[in-house]
Amino acid sequence: MRSLTMLKPVRSILWSVALLLLGNGLLNTLLTLRGTGEGFSSALLGIIMSGYFVGFICGTWVSGRLIRRMGHIRTFGFCAAICASVALLHLIFVNPWVWLPLRVVYGLAFITLITVIESWLNSQAASHERGRIFAVYMVVNLGALAAAQQLLRLSSPEGFLLFALIAILISWALLPITMTRRVQPSISERPKSSLRALLGFAPLAVASATLSGLAMGAFWSMTPVYASQLGFDIGGVGLVMSVAIIGGALLQIPIGRFSDKHDRPRVMTWVVFLAAIIAAAMPFAPNHDVLLGLYFLWGGLAFSLYPLAVAQLIDQLHPDEIVAGSADMLVMHGAGCAVAPIAAGSLMTVLGGHGLPIYIACVFTLLGVYAIYRRRHVTDLTTHTAHFEPMVQSSAEALEMIFDDTQRDLFDDPSFYEEHERQRLREVYTASQT
Repeated sequence: MRSLTMLKPVRSILWSVALLLLGNGLLNTLLTLRGTGEGFSSALLGIIMSGYFVGFICGTWVSGRLIRRMGHIRTFGFCAAICASVALLHLIFVNPWVWLPLRVVYGLAFITLITVIESWLNSQAASHERGRIFAVYMVVNLGALAAAQQLLRLSSPEGFLLFALIAILISWALLPITMTRRVQPSISERPKSSLRALLGFAPLAVASATLSGLAMGAFWSMTPVYASQLGFDIGGVGLVMSVAIIGGALLQIPIGRFSDKHDRPRVMTWVVFLAAIIAAAMPFAPNHDVLLGLYFLWGGLAFSLYPLAVAQLIDQLHPDEIVAGSADMLVMHGAGCAVAPIAAGSLMTVLGGHGLPIYIACVFTLLGVYAIYRRRHVTDLTTHTAHFEPMVQSSAEALEMIFDDTQRDLFDDPSFYEEHERQRLREVYTASQT
């Protein structure tokens, strides 16, 4: 009963999230399948799908300004109209060089929608309830993405129905949020970038965010191509995607909590090498059932890497810099996602479908080798142990919701204020801002 009361102020927002991500999750997979059916090569599909992440990165800088200018509801309506119409334009203009700019525009509009939702969610949640509300938000997020893949069973990618359904779902996402009578929140200025400082004293966290983006961007964009080349039908392709997402939803928390109690860089190293081994084993799976099992385990490991990287960063940050540093990590992860479809698609054109798991295994192996180097040859400054929070690529607004409690816990921890450690951090940041 208490949980229902807690969710009452954000209920309409969560409905909008569910509808929006049902449409978005379906569109990302559908476009890959439709492009494959139209004869687009894997390399060309990779270029097209990277456009979404390019728009995503650009949107992280534009969205706040747009919301401050137009307000939350008008911005949401404006960007939802763009996303719904762009979804249909993919069907009207079946041309790869038209799809590419459409993906950029869609990515920019979609991250703005997410920024509206998460800033509103952040403002409506009481400070002592934000952690639990964020957990519910992640459940809705991942649940909608997994369910969206099953909508592929309703019709063929060659037809009109699925594109129309996407436009309907995105349009319906407008209804709950525009009907609310609650006051629109304000959105703060984006924190000043501190990327140069992060590279100086937390390079493993930055590398993990970037390289996990190089892997996850390939998963989201090219897995439908890989699965269809292995003989999965349309429903089977959706099942592969859903199984990996469900694995990520179920295994993130136990992996993260384990990393809270043990040496986090060591845990990250084991996670990344296990993910690489599982990816490398995928071409040798004897049947589809075994491959699905591998994707479940791989999803649990791979989906945990970005939040592990963020937790590793927070281990070394002063509370005042948590949101700024985490926002930079989000940009680096997005940059990796933008490059990934092009790199993976090019390798698949040369090696065939199995080029995808080979590419992912190589990316994770590279990250694992670098993690070993950092642990053996470099002593990273660690000031405290942060709490792991499960997450997916999101907007900087969600980071404020996640880390409010983290910052408060750190301020209450006397050991954090050992003068020599804090001063070293402050000197790094002061130097980076001058």
